[in-house]
Amino acid sequence: KTMEARKSIFESVKDGVVGTIKGTGDVAKAVVDTVSGTLTHTIKGTSAVGTSLIDAVSDVGRAAIRGVTDVGGDLGAAVKGAVIGALRGTKETGVEATDAIKITTSSVIKATSDVSDNMGKAAQGAIQGAITGAKEVGLNVTDATAAATNGVLKSASEVLSGTGKAGSAFIQSSSGVVRSAIHAVVEVGGDVGSGAQGVVLGVLQGTKAGSKEALETISATSSNIVKGTSDVAGDIAKAAKGAVQGAITGAKEISLDTTEAASAAATGALKAAGEISSQAVQQVRDALTGTISGVKVVLKEPFKKSQPKPCRSASGQISGRSRLSFSARACVLDWGGFF
Repeated sequence: KTMEARKSIFESVKDGVVGTIKGTGDVAKAVVDTVSGTLTHTIKGTSAVGTSLIDAVSDVGRAAIRGVTDVGGDLGAAVKGAVIGALRGTKETGVEATDAIKITTSSVIKATSDVSDNMGKAAQGAIQGAITGAKEVGLNVTDATAAATNGVLKSASEVLSGTGKAGSAFIQSSSGVVRSAIHAVVEVGGDVGSGAQGVVLGVLQGTKAGSKEALETISATSSNIVKGTSDVAGDIAKAAKGAVQGAITGAKEISLDTTEAASAAATGALKAAGEISSQAVQQVRDALTGTISGVKVVLKEPFKKSQPKPCRSASGQISGRSRLSFSARACVLDWGGFF
């Protein structure tokens, strides 16, 4: 399509969303109907394929968000509606449902970042839309959640890279997105184990992290999944197991050692459980003990702190509190950086 045609579609969608919201007040329905109707008409009318089809899905999603913003509507509902609308509008076109989800979530998250700092709410809407819309097109929860998380994290990564955030800073910044994704799965009645599996897969696919960074990402993501599940009183044991399953599947895709990946996910889950309660620790440990998806899970319990060894001064005597200033410097390695 020419730039003029794309601009025309953008303005038409934006104006259509604005007009419908003003008439009915229903943000989600306005976006769903406008996005699905526009895509169906555009694709059939222009026989759009390949890049032009991707452009159409992306443009329509962005336009819908802009329209909702213009009338001060709920962005979470708008994002959810855009994903559902995209799935409906591309259902008969040969576009893979997972591709439609990835393209739409990526475009609407970028559009949201232009007008709001609340990417967590937008991510939640994207996952809700993916799971709800997937039911209509026969896509399972794991694949839908993975596709949506992939699109969300890919666009979030691009947005955050513009702010200079990368590596561990990105992991920290994306924690809200991960927890929001799990909230969304629980709130729409999806299976939290399948959802957790999809989130880990989506994060790995969306961030394309290297081997060492991938393990850190898996651990942090698994931790946030358990915390997010606990936030909404979901089944944390099921979520933890799903996170490990996702880590194993994702590791195979990026040639990462599956045992290390499973251990990283399990460690992250246990760490989060340790911050919740002793009961949570027991539930997660029981869920992760043994073999999952053919991989023996090595459990590490990072929340148990070992007692430091006493320091000895240069003369070999055990140092008292009054002499710690000298001896502490000499035994940092023995104490594992305790001071």
